[in-house]
Amino acid sequence: MKSNTGLFENFMAFSTIVTGFTEFKLYGTGHARHYFSTVVDIVGEAPIGELAQAFRRAQRESKGDEAVLGDRLRAYILSDARLGPIARNIIKLWYVGIWYQLPFAWRDTFGARDRDTTHMVSPTAYPEGLLWPAIGANPSGAKAPGYGTWSDPPVIEGL
Repeated sequence: MKSNTGLFENFMAFSTIVTGFTEFKLYGTGHARHYFSTVVDIVGEAPIGELAQAFRRAQRESKGDEAVLGDRLRAYILSDARLGPIARNIIKLWYVGIWYQLPFAWRDTFGARDRDTTHMVSPTAYPEGLLWPAIGANPSGAKAPGYGTWSDPPVIEGL
């Protein structure tokens, strides 16, 4: 698959907003390009281009106001019948490293894709998922946090 640089840059910009993590952290997972190619391989470039356009529109209209940006993302992307399920899958992909099969209603309306199956996208996707830094923990059995560190519950900032 030939990667489209503009689409990838928009994918990363969108990902930073919807995950709450910096682009630096997203690249640090080692999966940025792999996640992008996974999404494009499954749904195609056209829906990703539509998502990028809707995202850029939301950014322009928000004029830097995070609350307005959130409202626009919900209106233009997350509540959209075509883009919403894709966007939610992108978020889940970053957090747990799993592509979840798109809903049956989406597949009936927009067409089933052969590669659209629930699957772990790589052996290292789970331990590098954003879930772990989000809850301040290490993935059990996947990264050695040190003896006895799982005896204490994770500390979630802000709670």
